[in-house]
Amino acid sequence: MAKTTRLAKSLVRLFLPIIFITAGAVIGGSVYLVYTGARPMPAPYLVRPEKYGQLSTRAATITEETWTNRDGTTARAWLLRGAENAPAVILLHKFGGDRSYVLNLGVKLNESTNFTILMPDARGHGESPPVENASFGGCEAEDLAAAVRFLRELRTPNGIALVGADLGVYGVEMGALTALNLAASDPSIKAIALDGVPSSSDAVLASSVRRLYPFAGFVTQPLSKLGTHFYYFDGCYRRDPSCDIARKVTERDVLLLAGVDADEHRESTTKLAKCFPDSSRIESKTDLSPSGFNIINASMEKSESYEQRLIDFFRGALGTN
Repeated sequence: MAKTTRLAKSLVRLFLPIIFITAGAVIGGSVYLVYTGARPMPAPYLVRPEKYGQLSTRAATITEETWTNRDGTTARAWLLRGAENAPAVILLHKFGGDRSYVLNLGVKLNESTNFTILMPDARGHGESPPVENASFGGCEAEDLAAAVRFLRELRTPNGIALVGADLGVYGVEMGALTALNLAASDPSIKAIALDGVPSSSDAVLASSVRRLYPFAGFVTQPLSKLGTHFYYFDGCYRRDPSCDIARKVTERDVLLLAGVDADEHRESTTKLAKCFPDSSRIESKTDLSPSGFNIINASMEKSESYEQRLIDFFRGALGTN
């Protein structure tokens, strides 16, 4: 009996360090995957308002704005003011993009409707971002709530509220998930246009990790998913499926878009149409080529057609003053 006990203790002393080392390596590797996946490659803006302003008098009036998020971090956006007491629309880019990706749409939407347009950079995006890490729709949804508060506080030179009661939001991929998260908790978001909606934040993370490490995806993807529990220990990361979130969005106008150029999110967007309550009015178009995911590379004709679809949607859902 004594020999058996000594043998068991010896085996524990032998294998326990190996178990700890292996567990540490797995956790460390998973956290590293999230760390690298949450930081998109830095790139200059496609175009800045001052350059665009040479072609459009509206674009020339765009201002750079900042405000404080709930967690004390700084948010920034381009603001294009509209008519007094008119609705406002917030435009959200995809993961790896930035606010310049929606600048053309923002100007066209403002010109056509006279709505106030806000074009923020998501966390970790844009030139020299004030926050280095993205959270794939979690913290971004809280930042979007702070953006809504910022809009509500805007005043005209006469001290009157610039933005009316109703708001709209447009988002692509991670931006779509962010918009959906906020709409589920903020009924003032009356019009929601979503392009290429991922099935969850995990899907956006998986796409980012796959682009960085295209090999051994059967290992890196589950590892990165594990790493979110440690990297986002503050609870900012959200794991709810987009379908579950959509079930909370009642009595809204919703436009769902997707295309063959972002096929990984096309199926989840198509299925999402069945997740909203009956009280919401759903319009779906999931055979675009291209969708908003790659619209910056489209021909002028296709780009204008895509933008006009969104303009018509927001004009119809929010009305004009």
